[in-house]
Amino acid sequence: MARLTHLDRTGAARMVDVGEKPVTHRTARAAVEVRMKPATLSLIRRGAAKKGDVLSVARIAGISAAKRTADLIPLCHPIATTRIEVDFAFAGKGRLDIGSRVEAHDRTGVEMEALAAAAVAALTVYDMCKAVDRGMEIDKLRLLEKTGGRSGRYVRDGMNGRKRKPGRS
Repeated sequence: MARLTHLDRTGAARMVDVGEKPVTHRTARAAVEVRMKPATLSLIRRGAAKKGDVLSVARIAGISAAKRTADLIPLCHPIATTRIEVDFAFAGKGRLDIGSRVEAHDRTGVEMEALAAAAVAALTVYDMCKAVDRGMEIDKLRLLEKTGGRSGRYVRDGMNGRKRKPGRS
């Protein structure tokens, strides 16, 4: 039976010791969907939101979140990321797909950084558009793929190792 690595033998929270693990190339991709009124998506697409260029600001917010994940999630190790990308795809009449990709050469993975990037980018879209659409929904935050480390490669079911546009799983 698998055990939770962030708990010691007594059940107390602990930071995992990664000091003896080898440094390997680590990657992770994550995605999230933001559902909104079609008119809100049109505002974003046209760059007409009152607060400015929603996608540019959301991209910067996502990148910043990935860089600061250890500050946001208490038991995450600080990681010197080497690459962070946040991308957007207009999907249907009222859905914006957000995808992130993070890379590092480190002793621990970058899954949380990829998830943080996607989540904060989505929250930024909400913040910048809430004046016109408070009913937006942030949905399906998920890890799509990760590589590197002892556990090797993980690919979400249905991905078949193919690179897809943000949010496609």
